[in-house]
Amino acid sequence: MKVASFNVNSIRARLKIVLDWLQKESPDILCLQETKVTDAEFPQAAFEDIHYHAVFRGEKSYNGVAILSKIPLKNVRMGFDESGSEGTRLITATVNKIPIVNTYIPQGVHPLLKQFRYKLDWFQRLYDYFGKNFQSEKALLWMGDFNVAPEPMDVYDSDHLLGSIGFHPEEHAALQRFKKWGFVDVFRLHEHSPEQYTFWDYRVKSAIARKRGWRVDHIWATRSLAKQSTKAWIDISPRLLEKPSDHTFIVAEFEI
Repeated sequence: MKVASFNVNSIRARLKIVLDWLQKESPDILCLQETKVTDAEFPQAAFEDIHYHAVFRGEKSYNGVAILSKIPLKNVRMGFDESGSEGTRLITATVNKIPIVNTYIPQGVHPLLKQFRYKLDWFQRLYDYFGKNFQSEKALLWMGDFNVAPEPMDVYDSDHLLGSIGFHPEEHAALQRFKKWGFVDVFRLHEHSPEQYTFWDYRVKSAIARKRGWRVDHIWATRSLAKQSTKAWIDISPRLLEKPSDHTFIVAEFEI
């Protein structure tokens, strides 16, 4: 099984990039974040034309998540609970008896602002969500834009950036709780080199050439499923296209 995640930063603006990538790489699952469209405007037919099923929840101009799959998706849930709370940031579905949780974690803005506390509270709600709905010893995939670079090698200048949003000790502590619960960072299970990034800020001149990036997009799996992973990589090529997202695709393969 081949899975991928991509913060598309507007599905309407990046639809051709996504469709071309799907036809080239043919993943079984693709999780999208920041689709930035209402459900009525989501281009479901375009994905069905290339034989992908889609489940999604969005809103105008902000947030939005979707899961695309070659196999019909079951047990689809939006948000943390029956009310659909945070449904445009969290979507869960099952494929081949494996639950997949796709998240777009709040960015947090700045450690001194209330948005940062909201981000940390969101991580706590997500931790409770996993504990309530899943068992750590069973197969489970968690993918998406976590808006956190976990390790020093996951940012271009760890000394300078430590304490800033996306690379803050409290965010790192939150991620460590998920690892203790049972998750494995599948990318780092296979790739140990630095300068492996999924995000480059538009505002930074020549960010890609200067290697000024962050690895904030992730594919994590519970230990039993991670043991079945065979490879993982970041495909930088879509970020080099004309009018790209500021993120790119992260991919992993499993022997399932």
